[in-house]
Amino acid sequence: MLLEEMISEIRGAAVEKRAVTDLRVLNEAYDYERPSSFSRGMRIDLNGLVILLISGTASIDGNGETVHVGDFRAQCRRMFYNMTGLIESEGATWHDVVRTTYYLRDIDRDYRAFNEERTAFYKEQALEPLPASTGIQAKLCRPELLVEGECIVMFKKPAGPSVNGTH
Repeated sequence: MLLEEMISEIRGAAVEKRAVTDLRVLNEAYDYERPSSFSRGMRIDLNGLVILLISGTASIDGNGETVHVGDFRAQCRRMFYNMTGLIESEGATWHDVVRTTYYLRDIDRDYRAFNEERTAFYKEQALEPLPASTGIQAKLCRPELLVEGECIVMFKKPAGPSVNGTH
């Protein structure tokens, strides 16, 4: 389908949006001892096109506690685990991810390890093509966090009744 056809198809369509959550892997940020006001992600339904905007996600457990303090590689793996839970909670997979952004506390020290972990994770997912991506050095919201990731996911919702957890 050409871009012009897609735009024509969605022009005038209602935009539906709702928060994305997966309490199996992450609690809500407003449940923290020091609440934070954001959703783990947003789902936007636009006339059959679904867009997931997954918020910055780090090495946080189901109780909102930082896990793997001081272990960069383990924090990467937990970040991917949490992102995967949010993506899958909406019936998508990493094959639907079109864009990622990763924030590293110390990019000079940790980029090599980050790229090794990301490459291994993407190979496990058998991604081809790889999502567009940017890596940025940033001061993260907790001093013990070393890496955080966010992503954009896009897929077409199949015709017929929709069930949470499936495209």
